[in-house]
Amino acid sequence: MKQLNIQKQQNRLRNKFLKSGVKMLGPESIYFSKDTKIGKNVFIEPFVVFGPKVKIGNNVTIKSFSHLENCKIENKVDIGPYARIRPGVTLKEGSKVGNFVEIKKSIIGKKSKVSHLSYIGDSNIGKSVNVGAGTITCNYDGIKKNKTNIKDNVFIGSNSSLVAPVTIGLGSVVGAGSVITKSVKKKSLALTRSLQTEVRNYKKK
Repeated sequence: MKQLNIQKQQNRLRNKFLKSGVKMLGPESIYFSKDTKIGKNVFIEPFVVFGPKVKIGNNVTIKSFSHLENCKIENKVDIGPYARIRPGVTLKEGSKVGNFVEIKKSIIGKKSKVSHLSYIGDSNIGKSVNVGAGTITCNYDGIKKNKTNIKDNVFIGSNSSLVAPVTIGLGSVVGAGSVITKSVKKKSLALTRSLQTEVRNYKKK
């Protein structure tokens, strides 16, 4: 009986959003919460889950297998597929969160992108920031959570680890494969990478 009631509630919510103009591909696979709020011209692909306290703005696309809870999504944002947006997240206008990205208790600034395979936690990311694939904010030191601040127009190279507390200054670049443990000044290149070694004509023993 409980399962039947849940199904009826979901059908009511789906119909409400369809009537309000939300575009859904496979609405029977999308799960809403009672307090989900959705703006105009929003497109939702199959198998998306909305947990409690989710507010979606206008002109937003949410792709398949994404999970959102207790977050605010502003206008013109793209999410997913396979994105997890955890509590305390704000995605500012024009930002993009791609596949296999998890974000928790963070602000992603206007027109900033976290496109692939990344974890962003306890962070404040400014405008027009590009976060490369495989980037991790190392926010937990075993005792407490620490903040990562990334200023406007920063480029974070792929497979970087940002060990909080740390600030990446305005317009800076973090080279791919870096582990950043100290704050980076504005308009700087930060790079922590071992020199490549090559043994010519090498033969296995």
